[in-house]
Amino acid sequence: MDFSSEPPPASEPASPQLQSGANSPNPLFYNEEGIRPGWRILLYLALGFFLYGILLVPVSLIFRAPPGPYSVSTIMLGEAMMFAAAFGAAIIMSKIEQQPVGLYGLALASAFGKRFWQGMFVGLCEISLLIGAMALLGAYSFGNLAFHGGKILQWGALWLVASILIALPEEFLFRGYTQHTLAEGIGFWPAAIILSVLFGLMHKLNPGENWIGVMNIVFTGLLWAFSLRRTGTLWFAVGWHAAFDFGESFLFSVPNSGGVFEGHLSNATFAPGRAWLTGGDVGPEASVFAFLTLILGAIVVHFWFPAKGQPIEVKA
Repeated sequence: MDFSSEPPPASEPASPQLQSGANSPNPLFYNEEGIRPGWRILLYLALGFFLYGILLVPVSLIFRAPPGPYSVSTIMLGEAMMFAAAFGAAIIMSKIEQQPVGLYGLALASAFGKRFWQGMFVGLCEISLLIGAMALLGAYSFGNLAFHGGKILQWGALWLVASILIALPEEFLFRGYTQHTLAEGIGFWPAAIILSVLFGLMHKLNPGENWIGVMNIVFTGLLWAFSLRRTGTLWFAVGWHAAFDFGESFLFSVPNSGGVFEGHLSNATFAPGRAWLTGGDVGPEASVFAFLTLILGAIVVHFWFPAKGQPIEVKA
């Protein structure tokens, strides 16, 4: 089986061919195509939790506890473990379903390829537009550099890797296997709405996040689902997600979902009393401008990646 093959468009997910379901008389667990999507999602989540638990034990024994929740080492280690568990569970499910794992959005053949860098470009444009608008209105100041020389490259590289590691598990968990499988049962957009709401609610667990930020994250999830539908891959959304986080946490040194992390490039500040414009302690995602950039992002995706009439074939 070729795990590196490109997936078909996300609007037409392939049905798993599970022979065990064809002969089963129990309609609660099986339909004409095999195990029902809901049960497969539960199995996937159970596998993911199991793999995460397996990873957690040796990591806890080998590595000392990172210094805090806002440190780069904490982020990189935690997100790497989460992605390993999420993608590892998908590999197991691809074996059970007799499908290439690339069908779930992250084809290995296109890893960090053209679509990823296109997404990085759009993400950097979005966060730069947001911060630029705030600066023009006198609501943002870049401030003095927090460090100089080689430290800039060192922290920049660390934050680039950390941002990619943040984007990979979040995109795959909410727009990868679960999106593909749930869409088989209830359709692409109902699945995208449910998972985007969960995506937003997950961020409410972050210290400092508010409901305006959560609402923006829900619509962001829908926008990235739209990019998945149009491009047939998650790599574009991963690049976009990573670039936006990189811009917030390092390049423009503003809060990200209520957190200000170590290694930010400058001592940037927001003008007080204008949280509606800057997002305040939450960061740009809680700014009124963030909703406008989402609309612009949807327009870019619509015209850059027009809908195709013919499905893309998968080489199994």
